Amino acid sequence: RTGTFPLAEGVAVSPLGFGTWAWGNRLLWGYDPNLDAQIEAAVQAVMGADGALLGAPPGVFFDTGDSYGTGELEGRAEELLGGYKRARRRPERLVIGTKLAVYPNRLTGKSFEDACRASLQRMQLEQVELVQAHWSAANFQPWQEPALWDGLARCYEGGLARAVGTSNFGPKQLRKVNDYWRDRGVPHTANQQPSLAGAARERRHRALQGERHHPHRLLAAVPRAALGQVQPGAAAARPPRAPLQAAAVPVRALLDALADVGSRRRKSVSQVAINWCMSKGVLVIVGVRTVEQATDNLGALGWRLSRAEIDELEAVAKRIPVKATQNIFQTA
Repeated sequence: RTGTFPLAEGVAVSPLGFGTWAWGNRLLWGYDPNLDAQIEAAVQAVMGADGALLGAPPGVFFDTGDSYGTGELEGRAEELLGGYKRARRRPERLVIGTKLAVYPNRLTGKSFEDACRASLQRMQLEQVELVQAHWSAANFQPWQEPALWDGLARCYEGGLARAVGTSNFGPKQLRKVNDYWRDRGVPHTANQQPSLAGAARERRHRALQGERHHPHRLLAAVPRAALGQVQPGAAAARPPRAPLQAAAVPVRALLDALADVGSRRRKSVSQVAINWCMSKGVLVIVGVRTVEQATDNLGALGWRLSRAEIDELEAVAKRIPVKATQNIFQTA
């Protein structure tokens, strides 16, 4: 039986979550509204999975953001996801976390609160389980950071979200925001990071998590595009554009190691990668656009890598620069 991951008070989810970055994104993912039925079928496949596989209570986390969707389709992922949640007989099983973009014109706490209200309006919901800062302002407009922290706190205090979280925050910024929210009585439950080859970053996060007053958990976003495009349904879902295909280059040795383990286990590369990340005690987020992808992702549950297999993958990962998994939004 799969264990569960506490996300907010009274909310527990499967350690495998699903991302919606591609929904509405024409630039990188070639999104077309005609694919909406395909996406909905994938969500149905996930939500219809065996409860023993997902964990009990079998809540399933879906990660989204107010910037997901390009051009006039900005916010499309939230719109679709809200509709899927409302249509369910037990909507509480589909757990939503949305990330607020730190746009340069959001300069006050109220502006971030208003952004959260706009997200809820798109989803036609009164509350989400988790609202996160999509990135820290420290690298670009550091004077914006206090407004960001205040804005997310206002979302919690106003009943718009059951908990708050961060994304792309490094240990230095995490300590600052944790102290601020702790003093204000706001539960900070999650920090999302890019994963796969970031073993060193994971160890730093664990050290911080062990400190007093820093109870947040790690969400690991595993990019399917960095797994060599070998997953079922990749062609049908349309492959990512060149910038994402290039993401696989620095981790080729690790992809080969994942494939070796997979061949012995009769598991796909993505299933091995997801299971490996879950072995670190994190909630893993993977993109999903087709039933084939959903089925492949779910195949990462219900079994565990051996200690020897984990050590084998860790040894390869340690030889890969940590920068291979970072992005321009990542802070110290």
